[in-house]
Order: sequence, then C-alpha cells, then structure tokens
Amino acid sequence: MSLPLLGKVAIITGASRGIGAGVAERLAADGATVVVNYNGSKSAADQLVERINAGGKGKAVAAKADMSSLDESVRLVEDTARQFGRLDVLVLNAAIVIDGTLDVITPEQFDSQFSLNVKVPLFMVQAAARHMKAGGRVVFFSTSQTKASLVRPVYLLYIATKGAIEQAMRVLAKDLGARGITVNTVAPSATDTDMLRNALGRSPNANLATEMANLHPQKRVARVDEIAPIVAFLASEEAGWVNGQVIHVSGGYIV
Repeated sequence: MSLPLLGKVAIITGASRGIGAGVAERLAADGATVVVNYNGSKSAADQLVERINAGGKGKAVAAKADMSSLDESVRLVEDTARQFGRLDVLVLNAAIVIDGTLDVITPEQFDSQFSLNVKVPLFMVQAAARHMKAGGRVVFFSTSQTKASLVRPVYLLYIATKGAIEQAMRVLAKDLGARGITVNTVAPSATDTDMLRNALGRSPNANLATEMANLHPQKRVARVDEIAPIVAFLASEEAGWVNGQVIHVSGGYIV
C-alpha cells in the first residue's frame, strides 16, 4: 500500500472538526504524522486523534493553541519541530467569519479577522520556514467567494482577508520556492460541515441552503472528503511543480 507522506510531519490548524479534521485524516491515511490543532474542542480533537491512531497508517497528536494568539501559534510550530525533529507540511485552515456589511462593521471586527485570518498564518509560515527543507509544503485556505460574482455583502471583511492571503501566497511562492518549498492555496465553495449547518440554522433566510446548493451544477454543496484529497496532493512529492496557485474546489461554481 502506497503511503506517499510516510515520514512527513504536518500541522493542520483548526483541525478538530470540519475541513481541518478531514485533512488531518487524509494526510494520516497517506502516512503522515499529523498535529491536530484545536482551541476549544478538546473532546473532538482527542476523538479524531484516537481514530487516526487506530487506523494503523499515519499517527496523530492533539495540540492546543489559540490561533488568534500570535505567541501561541508560533509556539505550536516550534514545539512541533522540537518534538518530531522536523516539519514538512503546514496547512493553515483555521479562520473566523464575522458577518457584517459596510454600515455595521467595526474596527475591532476588522482587527480580529485580519489577525487570525492573515497575520497569524503569515507569521506561522515565517516560523515554519526556519525548519522546512526542500520539499516542504505550505497550504493556505481561501474561499471561492474571492472569485464569485454572487458575493454577499455581509462577507466584506472575511473575503478581504482571503484576498490578502491569496496575494501573500503569490509572493511567498517566489520566495520559498527558491528553496524548493511550495506555497499554494485551496479555495473551496460551500462545504457541508457543522459550521455551515450552524450558520444556516441561524440565518433568517430559510431558503439559503437551497439557494446555495443551486449555485452548483450538481445542486449540492461539497463534502469534506472532496476537499481533503486536494490538500493531500499538494502535500505530496508529486505536487513539487505546483507552486503559487489558487485551486478552486467548487464543483463548477467557479469556472
């Protein structure tokens, strides 16, 4: 059985549930040792680690770190490199979405979203780059909303943060690419996760779920297991010539 990530060490931020958990499971299934980052969801992270370790392929450990804290996020990188003696893959999945149109957004909301969605990931890459060798992989997460025409005004700040990430990635791909480290971004459309279902449950628009599904040619949203394999590919040696790309995983929503 091929294990393309055997011997590799990967950090996945925000990995206790949703897309992050799916990515952790997939990278471990490919042989990696994965650091499952969590903040408030210890039980979910522990269950995920137990499930991965029972699978008999890759391994997993849980690591608590608040991704809104620059100190804690950088410490996660340093602790991982110290514990395992290497760091090969950094998947920056953690993010926050605070809805707000132009008339109601606040400076505090701007600062919190840009800190967690842009500042912290950027400085985690800075820390990780000190430990990565040629063949290292950095994978950011963005959103199909950066390219969509049907963009909702309440996502003003969130989409601005993801636009910033995509532009930072372009520069980092040139910078770290000179050392053989690739930097790419995965941009899913709406994906069936607890977070999405909870958000739709709070929405005043009862038809929003149907409308969201209908924007896709298959009239549904993505599954986590349709996103995670793209990250696994980008983490592999086979993706060594893929660098500086935003890969939209949207089922044809973005074309």
